[in-house]
Amino acid sequence: MKYYKKITGNRLYLSPINTDDAENYIQWLNDKAVANTYAQYSSVVSSKNDLKWLFEPADGVHRYAIVLLDGEVLIGSISLQNINHLNRNAFIGIFIGQEEQGKGYGTEAIRLILGYGFNTMNLHNIMLSVHADNYAGIASFKKAGLRETGRRREWVFKDGKYIDVIYMDILAREFGE
Repeated sequence: MKYYKKITGNRLYLSPINTDDAENYIQWLNDKAVANTYAQYSSVVSSKNDLKWLFEPADGVHRYAIVLLDGEVLIGSISLQNINHLNRNAFIGIFIGQEEQGKGYGTEAIRLILGYGFNTMNLHNIMLSVHADNYAGIASFKKAGLRETGRRREWVFKDGKYIDVIYMDILAREFGE
């Protein structure tokens, strides 16, 4: 698979997403350890058709593959979505394959997409939401500079119980502090 180094970091880069990687995404989104950290956790993904939301261009969405520099290995996906150019804000979506979780790649990918959003797209505020039981994700997002701004109590029903959804954001002037 050929990837393009659109946004490059120390250990990984972000490349435009490619339908040739559909099998990887199908595997990850059906893996409970990955899916439980992502908004689509209850979906069953069995074909490329189930991934139209991932591969088809959409207004207000910049979606990237997360690829390791060492070995050109695809490890996940990150996006800026719901981009509002008038108010200069956007929402982040991210997932990392289970085998690469816990290695700091999520934090680096978040920092790369924040840099792109603030420095290239001139955004002012970038936010995300995370399930309250995704402790590693919350720690990663805080390490990247985001802070908790709100919470929807018992918003998601998962594994037989309700859990909160936490909202986090960062302003352009806070990025890199």
